[in-house]
Amino acid sequence: MTDSYRAPEASRRFVLDTVRTADPDRFRGALFAPEPARGDLMALLAFDHELARTRIVAREPMLARIRLEWWREAAAEAAGAAKPRAQPLVESLSETARRHGLAPQSLVALVDAREEETEGPLDVLRAGHALADLQLAVLGLRDPVTREAARAVGAAWLMGAGPERDALLSEARARRREVDPAALPILLPALVLGRPLGPWRKPLAYWWSARRGRY
Repeated sequence: MTDSYRAPEASRRFVLDTVRTADPDRFRGALFAPEPARGDLMALLAFDHELARTRIVAREPMLARIRLEWWREAAAEAAGAAKPRAQPLVESLSETARRHGLAPQSLVALVDAREEETEGPLDVLRAGHALADLQLAVLGLRDPVTREAARAVGAAWLMGAGPERDALLSEARARRREVDPAALPILLPALVLGRPLGPWRKPLAYWWSARRGRY
């Protein structure tokens, strides 16, 4: 681990506000992680959200690829040693990457997964696995059972309702007694997939499920 860079407070607030607004269910899950992992999970979720926006803000495939190339370079830079470019998300991602010694290719893998979406359907397994692997690294988790569960939930999150998503969730839950409880911040969002939970019920459902080790 290296721990030599601190993002400006304004950049951390930017990331927090972005995830709270754009990804409230996974934001709520990340709140169950201790600091500094909580903030690091937020940075990864904000990064994922920014990449997912590409198909909306750049509808032409060439423009989308140019945008993703910018993020590919920024992600590699974030995991390096030089001062990152002055952009709030890049700065926050830099703090996360350097604290946990994330390899540049692990961040770039998420960009590469999203590039497939510029001219065709997203490979949900590839994209979901790439983010899950980064989240697990931030949480310091390496055991294979926990990795399988996190990857299954990560892929299921990107799918519409249907038997394939149900199968992934069943796979993730089948061995939950063997899953490291420290992974719950990234597994708890599975609660909202296929279950109608009103806004007032979600916080209670997350809290109760976290106490019982369920997702």
